[in-house]
Amino acid sequence: MTLSRTPLYALALESKARFTDFSGWEMPVQYSGIKQEHEAVRQAAGMFDISHMGKFKLQGSAVLDQLQRLVPSDLSQLEPGKAQYTVLLNPSGGIIDDLIIYYQGVDAQGWQQVVTIVNAATTPKDKAWLLTQIDSTEAKLLDVSFEQALIAVQGPAAIAQLQKLVDADLATVSRYGHTMAEVLGQPGFLARTGYTGEDGFEVMVTPETGVALWRSLQELGVIPCGLGARDTLRLEAAMALYGQDIDETTTPLEAGLKWLVHLDRKGDFIGRSVLAQQQAQGVERRLVGLQLPGRNIARHGYAVLHQEETVGQVTSGTLSPTLGYPVALAYVPASLSKVGQTLAVEIRGKAYPAKVVKRPFYRRA
Repeated sequence: MTLSRTPLYALALESKARFTDFSGWEMPVQYSGIKQEHEAVRQAAGMFDISHMGKFKLQGSAVLDQLQRLVPSDLSQLEPGKAQYTVLLNPSGGIIDDLIIYYQGVDAQGWQQVVTIVNAATTPKDKAWLLTQIDSTEAKLLDVSFEQALIAVQGPAAIAQLQKLVDADLATVSRYGHTMAEVLGQPGFLARTGYTGEDGFEVMVTPETGVALWRSLQELGVIPCGLGARDTLRLEAAMALYGQDIDETTTPLEAGLKWLVHLDRKGDFIGRSVLAQQQAQGVERRLVGLQLPGRNIARHGYAVLHQEETVGQVTSGTLSPTLGYPVALAYVPASLSKVGQTLAVEIRGKAYPAKVVKRPFYRRA
């Protein structure tokens, strides 16, 4: 199978990045090394090529109303320049995908303008689902996934460095805010969002501007980072990875995403009855954070044990570069999900102790 390549692929080759197959894309997994890249984002600034992610623009007379039926979050109060992280649900309350909905407001024609970014692996599925669920007379979908580059600039020094290349005052953009601005003199979409647990922006521009932006940031000392560091960073921040921590068999209430479910603020939506029942009766399992001693790393798929019986499964795990000990996410019975609960993880045929801890594992002070 021929792998897709982003507009920044040649730049990664120049930097002698190591590549991997990720959801049908040939993506850099690391440049200088996962630990070095991870520390750059935690201590200064790093940048990620995330152009492989799906990018949709929706416009029409009632875009937000159409999306309201598909997500558990209330979009009715979403103001121009603001965004909502949420999930697309199937009728069973399972998560089709997690995504961010950016509301840009109403144009001169009276049409609502929305940008949404979805996961690379689910882009075709998400597009097909949206097209079957949305009334095309009220909302039209434009897929610009292959027409735009997307770069995430993350870390405590990220905004200061990016500001040198942008004409808008980035400090005035609030968390989960977004704006249109000139990037190196060219139009760009900038959102104060990310997947690392740090402050920063995700910048969507044309491929040509994306290449110029990457080179300019590199000249300013921003460190190129691959998918390896992106995974360790997001896991420390306990951010879910679609296909591992959440999927169509998990509901947002099971996945610890209760804050996205606004049953008391909105009317009917796909999957509502299941979530209402779970909220009333409680869920049978929960996604929890685990901490392990030493260097015993709980990997995806490893069994979680209680009193020598398998009770759950690890969905993501790593040795935290920031904290210095192994952390993991896992689904366990609700009765065993309280912080402080002692469990075990089976690693290469041997049980190692694990403790349920509060999430996220890391939070910027």
